Amino acid sequence: MTEATHQKFMATAIALSLEAMRSGRGGPYGAVVVKDGEIVGQGMNEVTSMNDPTAHAEMTAIRQACERVGSWQLAGCELYTSCEPCPMCLGAIYWARLDKIYYGNTKEVAAQFGFNSQYFYDEVAKPRDQRQLPMQLLMPEAAVTAFEEWNNQPNKQSY
Repeated sequence: MTEATHQKFMATAIALSLEAMRSGRGGPYGAVVVKDGEIVGQGMNEVTSMNDPTAHAEMTAIRQACERVGSWQLAGCELYTSCEPCPMCLGAIYWARLDKIYYGNTKEVAAQFGFNSQYFYDEVAKPRDQRQLPMQLLMPEAAVTAFEEWNNQPNKQSY
């Protein structure tokens, strides 16, 4: 793709970020998923309007793209997002197998405006017993049975 094409897709993501904020749907974030030069998914931040903490622009764009292409895998697709993805979105991007991320703002710029995802990056990097949110292992012997059963299924689809 040409630089002008990349800029066109980023401009769409930025326009979605402005729409999200101006319409009161959520924070100033927008994203598009592109496959073969065509937008197959787009999203804007709708956390506050949907009362859904996972309704980040990247997440909604990935959901729409997966539905449109009929697969949970988005290999061959690229993401254009108005800001560097948070850890949750980054995890979804890796799980979806996207090929590349283009972003308009860094997480440091977002933090200057009150959107500080660095806390989450830091928390995830800590050992479980040092995280601010307490975590406790409970019933591992019972919980592992689902994995054991999964492992024995001949028709399982690995991801």
